[in-house]
Amino acid sequence: MITAQADGDEPVRTYTLCGADGQPYQSPTPGALGGHRRGRLYGRLDCPSALRAIARGHYVTQRVFFADEATAVAAGYRPCAVCLPADYARWKAEARKRHSMNPITEQDADSRSPLISPADLAAHADDLPPPRPHTGAELTSLLGLLTGPRQRIETVAIGHSRDENSRTAAQAFHDVWTARGGRVLTVVDWPETAASWLRAARRLTAETPGAWVIAASVLGFAQLARRLRTSTDFNPARTVAFASLNTSRLPTLAGPGTLSGLRGASADGGTWDVRGAWVTSYPPSEVNA
Repeated sequence: MITAQADGDEPVRTYTLCGADGQPYQSPTPGALGGHRRGRLYGRLDCPSALRAIARGHYVTQRVFFADEATAVAAGYRPCAVCLPADYARWKAEARKRHSMNPITEQDADSRSPLISPADLAAHADDLPPPRPHTGAELTSLLGLLTGPRQRIETVAIGHSRDENSRTAAQAFHDVWTARGGRVLTVVDWPETAASWLRAARRLTAETPGAWVIAASVLGFAQLARRLRTSTDFNPARTVAFASLNTSRLPTLAGPGTLSGLRGASADGGTWDVRGAWVTSYPPSEVNA
């Protein structure tokens, strides 16, 4: 941005940077590091991964800049594994250390568990439909969310409920993804009710995948999502789901902001996403638009 000055002075160039609070501000000096807003990561300005994406015309709309590393970290961003491998390895080790140095007994986990309250269950969880069998169009749409022109996802972690339809959908995705040459880091399942959800949450986030893929019923995943957001590095903006979660009762049960950014596929081949407390659906013609 260039700001004109009075009395014939030379115009002053300013740069839009991201502050420690995650908000943009104007600076007289350019940023020292670049970042990706959706991925919540930062790296060098000459990062080869970022430059390749920018050269293809992608990434730019999510691009942010930081004055220094401390500001990026304070804003909730983590180091890039490509251009800052040492910093990334240290960040990953510290995250695991925080988890391992905080041993939780079953009693502690129960008392700290973010389980849905009986009142919320009574108000929102009655008569939730079980997952239906997935469709071919749904699976194709889900793959499109991960393999579109703006994506460079190679690894996924798959999570699913234990009902037959969720299990079958997860297996179908696993088979198609690996047939394309992709890697599945882990497959984790969970029951509809649990004491704390901590074990399933930690297993699903033990490694950092390019994306999480979810085939689940609403009630179980809503409770797991609460634990994922309070106890792990899970990012809903890097998560896609089958049509069984395409209902606004999901963010209502999960809590405000818990799943904002989650995207998914519809049975007819369309897509949907979570924005705040609402789920918005899009017809097949808008897929990957």
